[in-house]
Amino acid sequence: MASSTLMLFLLVLYFSFQFSSSLDALNKGHSSLSVEKAEQDVIVSENGMFSAGFFEVGDNAFSFAIWFTTTATVAWMANRDKPVNGKRSTLSLSRTGNLILVDAGQFQIWSSETESTLPTELRLGDNGNLVLRELQGGRVLWQSFDFPTDTLLPGQRLTRRTQLVSSRTESSHSSGFYMLSFDDRNVLNLLYEGPDVSSSYWPDPDLTVWSAGRFIYNNNRIAVLNSLGDFNSTDKYNARTSDYGVVLPRKLTIDHDGNLRVYSQDLSQKWYVSWQAISDGCIIHGICGANSVCRFDPQNGRKCSCVPGYKVKNQSDWSYGCESTFDATCDGSDFTFLLLDQVEFYGYDSDYVANCTYTDCESLCLNSCECKGFQHSYDKDVGYFRCYTKWKLLNGHLPADAGKLTYLKVPKRKSFPNSYGDTAIRNNGCSVKIHREYLKKNVSRFVSFLLWFATAIGVLEVACVLVVLFLIRRRHNSRIDPHGRHLGTVGFRKFSYSELKKATKGFSQEIGRGAGGIVYKALLSDQRIAAVKKLNDAKQGEGEFLAEVSIIGRLNHMNLIEMWGYCAEGKHRLLVYEYMENGSLADNLSSNTLDWSKRYNIALGTARGLAYLHEECLEWILHCDIKPQNILLDSNYQPKVADFGLSKLLNRDVLNNNPNFSMIRGTRGYMAPEWVFNLAVTSKVDVYSYGIVLLEMITGKNPAADIQAINGEEPYNGRLVTWVREKRRECASCVEQIMDSTIVSNYDENKMEVLARVALECIEDDKEERPTMSQVVEMLQSQDYDPNNGGA
Repeated sequence: MASSTLMLFLLVLYFSFQFSSSLDALNKGHSSLSVEKAEQDVIVSENGMFSAGFFEVGDNAFSFAIWFTTTATVAWMANRDKPVNGKRSTLSLSRTGNLILVDAGQFQIWSSETESTLPTELRLGDNGNLVLRELQGGRVLWQSFDFPTDTLLPGQRLTRRTQLVSSRTESSHSSGFYMLSFDDRNVLNLLYEGPDVSSSYWPDPDLTVWSAGRFIYNNNRIAVLNSLGDFNSTDKYNARTSDYGVVLPRKLTIDHDGNLRVYSQDLSQKWYVSWQAISDGCIIHGICGANSVCRFDPQNGRKCSCVPGYKVKNQSDWSYGCESTFDATCDGSDFTFLLLDQVEFYGYDSDYVANCTYTDCESLCLNSCECKGFQHSYDKDVGYFRCYTKWKLLNGHLPADAGKLTYLKVPKRKSFPNSYGDTAIRNNGCSVKIHREYLKKNVSRFVSFLLWFATAIGVLEVACVLVVLFLIRRRHNSRIDPHGRHLGTVGFRKFSYSELKKATKGFSQEIGRGAGGIVYKALLSDQRIAAVKKLNDAKQGEGEFLAEVSIIGRLNHMNLIEMWGYCAEGKHRLLVYEYMENGSLADNLSSNTLDWSKRYNIALGTARGLAYLHEECLEWILHCDIKPQNILLDSNYQPKVADFGLSKLLNRDVLNNNPNFSMIRGTRGYMAPEWVFNLAVTSKVDVYSYGIVLLEMITGKNPAADIQAINGEEPYNGRLVTWVREKRRECASCVEQIMDSTIVSNYDENKMEVLARVALECIEDDKEERPTMSQVVEMLQSQDYDPNNGGA
């Protein structure tokens, strides 16, 4: 009887782990939500449209949030700027009626600051409003509709006491720089609240309130979106969505780019923009940062660029703007002015002079230390020129209204181009990762002994339960998986060493080798052809190895080699990849099987794969060994980067503990100068190696000849990089002088010229001068790439 009862209990316990459940409400003093049960501990609205619970915002980082159930689109967050740990964090409704969010079991991060002696409950309404109310009488103690973050749902009011604040980037939910609120004139407006300055940009600040169609004499200050798609404000602002009149799931959001948009959901549950406040994204203040100019193309979107004499501060976030490449002085005789036609920098005028000549305006700026330039434009309405000197170059916009001329203050001793390259704006947020040190409380030896004893008993009981569960699971798996596949914790197949030894015919057919290990061709039991890499010097334990492999396994990109499985058995560590029919880029270059178009497509695909590793995946992954041997080609000659995980598998400790690698990695001839001079290693080492690979693809010459030249042998006029640069100096636009003779007879001169110029940008000795891989992708895939401007 006892054994039957125990078995019944274990079965109930087992199946409770297998199936998730949701909650109708959270009751006072009797239940809580746990971050460790984030998938199960979810409050769902009665109609199923909305869910509330712990929402993952990064690695080991969670916020308590409300989201649309089907699309996981966040509508509200309690702790957007203070994510909690993925262990022991809870949301609970205390006996005093206070809703409390606790981080890691110790720190209160957020609370509703409510109190009640009556029974209360937390329930999610069909409209997405999370309401804490007393069960007797229904008095509302707190509701999420009163504390919006960046979104209004239909029926939710924006009032004089509330505001919408944008997210920091498209991928980061933390507070950004843009705000929707009522100002002190009772007018609904959009405000840029930057790190240093702030300014209002909607409605048009050049217009009076009346000219903008607004009304200041109201005392309600309420704006609301209804379910039909009508957005109304008490300042008489009214807008309707393009699909007005149809009841659809909708949301009004101030996006990370500062624009206010209404999103509607179609029948396939996809979101589309049904209204937006601003059509030209470049009139939004601060969008490209200081000392930059924004250009807006309805087809391609917004692009940012630094003005001449300035360079971008942060390649991945243009909100930081650009910084000067020259030293400013107060001696006006050291400076001259560069014309920026049809460029306007809105606001931040240090001086304004009406009816002013160009000479007077120029002198006014030269005599001011803080002046960075001036605008001198003819006003046809009054019939004379106006002069505005600028102490900050913010909100740059191109093209401005006709006749707008801006003169940039630059040193005489340097030459600057009259134009400037631009780069598509990117706001890539880093994933949030929480690491905290927690203080341990002092306890007596007696209490420590009791805790140790209780823990030992608990571990023994848990071990018994786990053994039973393991036997049940093993029996269950044997029924549903007759082919012997086992999906491990990393999400793909775990192979045994004997399996792979048989598949590779005793590791007899070698198809490649490198610093990480030897690669063998294999025929798997399901008749798939695979590549099996046997790792050298794999000293990790199985748990650590699986953790690393799981990171690599989660990466998914068409230009990265796909991992099918792994083996971690005893001292053996093997990785199983898809097999590439056309071998490596190195094999094909040596056999002259690639025409110019294949080479260009390989260059573009490789760049896309590296850009994904550097900027788009949650893990920061450097390849550290880009070379033709690690670029594999499928049956259609599409490239796939291989060995991208080995720098993480073999150098995890180094990456975590020191920004500089303690040992040189990579292959001679392809290595960036940072390795040689022991400088900080960043993603730019991969950019340099990629540039060398481009030169090899263009010239057909192996950079290993660099080493031969150093050793006194005579290759082809010295080192590859030096040779190419000398040829380019002789004729900057004669790409045929450096091209591989096997393709020089038939090629697209413009595209090969682009390839050559991109390669030379990538191999700059100063890493700050090299582009990012995402910029390389943009340069290669743009049909409007202008090499003389450095970008599209």
